[in-house]
Amino acid sequence: MRITRRKTAAGMAASVLAVTLTACSVGGDGDDGGGEAGAIDMESQVGYMEDFEAGTTFKATEPVSFSLLYRDHPNYPFKADWPIIQHLEENQNVTFDYENVPLEDMAQRRSVLVSSGDAPDIMPVTYPGDEAQFVSGGALLPISDYVQYMPNFQQKVEEWDLQEEIDAQKQEDGKFYMIPGIHEITIPGAYTVAIRKDLWEEAGLEHPKTWDELAEQLQVIKDENPDLKYPMTDRWSTNGPIEATISAAAPNFGTVAGWGYVLGLQWNQDEGVYEYAGGSDEYKTLVEYFAGLVEDGLLDPEAVTQEDEQAEQKFASGQAAAIGTNDQVILEYRKAFDEIGDKDSEIEMITVPGGPAGDYVPGGSRRESGLMFAAGAAEQEDFLAMLQYVDWLYYSDEGMEFAKWGVEGETFEREGDKRVLKDDVTWGALNEGAPKLLNADFGYYNGVFSLAHGSSEDLDLSMRSEESIKYIEDMNATKEELEIPPAVAYDEMEQEQAGLQQTTLQDMVFQATAQFILGQRSLDEWDAYVAELEGAGMQEYVDRANSAAGVTE
Repeated sequence: MRITRRKTAAGMAASVLAVTLTACSVGGDGDDGGGEAGAIDMESQVGYMEDFEAGTTFKATEPVSFSLLYRDHPNYPFKADWPIIQHLEENQNVTFDYENVPLEDMAQRRSVLVSSGDAPDIMPVTYPGDEAQFVSGGALLPISDYVQYMPNFQQKVEEWDLQEEIDAQKQEDGKFYMIPGIHEITIPGAYTVAIRKDLWEEAGLEHPKTWDELAEQLQVIKDENPDLKYPMTDRWSTNGPIEATISAAAPNFGTVAGWGYVLGLQWNQDEGVYEYAGGSDEYKTLVEYFAGLVEDGLLDPEAVTQEDEQAEQKFASGQAAAIGTNDQVILEYRKAFDEIGDKDSEIEMITVPGGPAGDYVPGGSRRESGLMFAAGAAEQEDFLAMLQYVDWLYYSDEGMEFAKWGVEGETFEREGDKRVLKDDVTWGALNEGAPKLLNADFGYYNGVFSLAHGSSEDLDLSMRSEESIKYIEDMNATKEELEIPPAVAYDEMEQEQAGLQQTTLQDMVFQATAQFILGQRSLDEWDAYVAELEGAGMQEYVDRANSAAGVTE
């Protein structure tokens, strides 16, 4: 059930400044001048297992404690007595010294801690690219030097054919400083469009195959349902216009946008170079499409700026027949319909439509948020035990199941090969209404302890609804995966220059995108807009990126 991979004319954004696993089959490059890279003085180490290998249950041979940067999520506030924490102490002999940081402060607080040299040993919930700003300062551990001590990780990379995804993480020195969460199968982006199935069926319409066909169908829905204010509204516009929907659409227009904008670079396979997405013809075509929806009265213009709650209310009250969604938010929509007593409306997700560039998903989608380590972790007497613990929890089948589902008999039971939550435990669409939440009351299904919420195909799909699984299967059956473009590996000075420039350019792009979509600025002014980007250093930015990626125009 894997999406076909194919080289295409335009690729996704640079898989952000990351690094490569090379030596020791998936390790880093060579020596740092201070002896063999990744060498550990075993005589100085305590707590590690001498016979640790892939599939071995990790238990430190004496109590060990690791400092941990904990991201405190408001949906499941931290509890020191969570069962997951108790089990890790009882069964793995591991406790933690927590640096507890609220979700909204995470990026800033982590930056302060790392830059000051006070970072905890283990820093989960790190996305590819988050580490780039810290590499040159020497505050991060080049974890690629130590994956030889992580047999489960190495096994998964080899068996799941993940080397290309891992290689996309290379920093300038050929090492990597963030170890990613990984998936056995491609899990396509969960963001798409939800439609009122009942209205589509009444109009005799099937799911649209392309974005143009979606526009045609929205016109039909509008014509046949005059009470609708707009056939489509949207959400997730806090930091930019309709960021989720425009991001999902972008690969099929040959560009990047919204949440997927990242470095603002799109890869031109024919030319073998990066181009600046926001000034490209492909981006213009994407913007023209959504501007056309607004102009034709098919997309609510308030969608470009409105709060999520406002969008949800419009959809639930029947003012719109389509809205951006994912496999969790669609449950919230259904609950909203139930709360107002609407038993007739049916909602379903559509497969992300194809576009003028083809029918694609971004490359590298089998990577997930991962972990960084403080450079000083390697000096700890329990460093090897730390590596074994991380390898077991995040990359072994046993550890991943524990972090996601909990403990058999406590939070779940087995019915044959299937795991089933106990009657008093709920998560998502499973056991709705049960009194205990798997994450909030037990600490499981927590991004701090479960990087990819499963990783293996079995675990990835194990908690998903039939609807979500069908969506993944449909996406995998119809989409092709864009190739992963070369890594853009800046040195410290280049990173600082590029970061400042990209912030300015992105602000200009997002502002103009909203203006073009809303008709506040005519698309006849596109060339003038591109000239403004050029005046802000667009070409210099692209030239620097191509140089850092080892390609030239």
